[in-house]
Amino acid sequence: MHDEVMVLGATGRTGRAIAAELHARGVPVVLAARDRARLEEVRDALSAVASERLGPAARSPRMVVGGFSDLLAAIGRERPGVVVNTVGPFTRTALPVVRALPPGTHYLDLSNEYAAVDDVLRQDRRAAVAGQVLVPGAGFGVVAVESVVVRLCDGEPRPRRVRVDAIASVATEAGTLGSALAESIADVAAFGGAQVRDGRLVRTRRVVTDYRTITTPDGDRVGAGSGASGELLAAWLASDADDVVAASALAPANPAVRAVLPLATALFRIAPVRRFVVGRLSAIRFEDRPRPRASSWGHARVEWPDGRVREGWLRLGDASVFTTAAAVEVATRLLQGEGRPGAVTPGVVFGADLAVAAGGVVVDAPA
Repeated sequence: MHDEVMVLGATGRTGRAIAAELHARGVPVVLAARDRARLEEVRDALSAVASERLGPAARSPRMVVGGFSDLLAAIGRERPGVVVNTVGPFTRTALPVVRALPPGTHYLDLSNEYAAVDDVLRQDRRAAVAGQVLVPGAGFGVVAVESVVVRLCDGEPRPRRVRVDAIASVATEAGTLGSALAESIADVAAFGGAQVRDGRLVRTRRVVTDYRTITTPDGDRVGAGSGASGELLAAWLASDADDVVAASALAPANPAVRAVLPLATALFRIAPVRRFVVGRLSAIRFEDRPRPRASSWGHARVEWPDGRVREGWLRLGDASVFTTAAAVEVATRLLQGEGRPGAVTPGVVFGADLAVAAGGVVVDAPA
């Protein structure tokens, strides 16, 4: 049904949060995942909250239960208006989901791997013919930094150099890392580093480069290093700059760790080693912890050939909360028929105001 949003991975932390917010807004939701018992728990919880907010008119979410291939088949059968993909690793799930979409069904995901975002964007012509809008990277990193780049470059000539920094502050809840996130980490490590130089993507042996300490408008000093990410591709497309660097505060601060990362890249390309390490990573346990800083940030510095430089910041709270809000905002706009058919990043299709609508606050200079 083209008035519904199907959430793939609806029992996961982020999928559950996205489904809950959509349902609370009165958007018809289809919950899709492999575990029936957990899916029923999510459905019942969402129904209870929606009944309190919307009354008897609240519509209980429908469910689709099955493995990944079953969910792909269900997309063609159910024909939802929008599919929200929260199932990682996106380097393995994004393209199969996109190819399963019937004409007129739109798509978004939370990918931040360079390869995954690039895979979806390469479907632009196919999506345009099918009347679909495909939006990869509809989460914190891509939306936060891309929105700043779009705003700084609006009405300006083509810049020479762009650096973006995604500075996440996230509260963690007790549990294990999980296989999907472990696989995503392995994919990023196996891909290696990358930058844009002279208008071309350049792969680098070093996974993390251009590490520097950045002082946020709150006065926090945070280290960030560049690598291959969806943020890199989004900032490049949004600016068309000759040189682009995309950095993240998740990059390791220890120089010795950064120095041995190229070895990890080589090892992650060996299948048996990868399986072993992914298994160990997925079992890592986390405790409940508050976020380390009051704010998360998207930051961009843009330099033009005439020497002019502009910087911009986007202030957020918890980065995971922003991811939920951004995905819900994109899904709602797609369901309402906004956006041109094709494959495009969030800030390019919806503008810099998308991040503000999701809760971001523009800060042009340190306070």
